[in-house]
Amino acid sequence: MNEPRTIPPRPRDRLYAAATLVLAVFLLPAAFVRHPGRARELACRWALRLRFPAEDLTGLTEGALAAFTAARTRALWRHGQLIGLTSGYREPHVQQRMFEEEVRRSGSAALARMLVLPPAESSHVRGVALDVRPHEGARWLEEHGARHDLYRIYDNEWWHFEYRPDSGGRPPRRRPHPGAGPVGEQGE
Repeated sequence: MNEPRTIPPRPRDRLYAAATLVLAVFLLPAAFVRHPGRARELACRWALRLRFPAEDLTGLTEGALAAFTAARTRALWRHGQLIGLTSGYREPHVQQRMFEEEVRRSGSAALARMLVLPPAESSHVRGVALDVRPHEGARWLEEHGARHDLYRIYDNEWWHFEYRPDSGGRPPRRRPHPGAGPVGEQGE
């Protein structure tokens, strides 16, 4: 990833990934009984729900949810990587509150826009933005996400990805931060 400083892998993240994969393997027979054609996806979903119990996938568009589900299923089964969702869809009033808090913290709307956009410009409000964790999962998604139309969008946010099916499998041009870019372009 194009970062000035990379976050080193934490041993506990490797342990969580291994434990979650083992759990998914144990859940696979039950998932097969429930949905034979989608057993791996279902076992992965159950195991990740236990690993990330506070995760909320509601509000994501159908396409973003399907892409994220497919990506994290592939990451777990093929590469033993976990991808959890820290934040996805946000109600407009929540995004507005976040923006206003950042304006107060940073001292100006221009500085706030480097981290948080107002609701009218936010991809979170549109249900196509995904803030993911852990760092290794984000790294996996940056490397393999194009297969699922999921792309890292900003240089300053290693965790922020967006579902962009209209990009034709080519990553959109990355911007330095959410407030950078042509007028009218949607973002964080």
